[in-house]
Amino acid sequence: MKAAETHSLGDAELVELVGRARIEAFNLRVQHSTGQLENTARLGHVRRELARGLTIARQRGLDVEHELRRQRDA
Repeated sequence: MKAAETHSLGDAELVELVGRARIEAFNLRVQHSTGQLENTARLGHVRRELARGLTIARQRGLDVEHELRRQRDA
């Protein structure tokens, strides 16, 4: 996802993007450590996507951690 697309997301969508990126990054790290990951470049793409989402959330003043916990507990 490009930066302009990420900036145009709403707050709830941005929190969802960060949550999905964290899960995907974890899964890719596990696959990489077990030798099952074929496309290692995807690791970098997901890390940048996560960083971009977190940066935009901070700029907007969103508490992503709190929102993710609240979604998980609901």
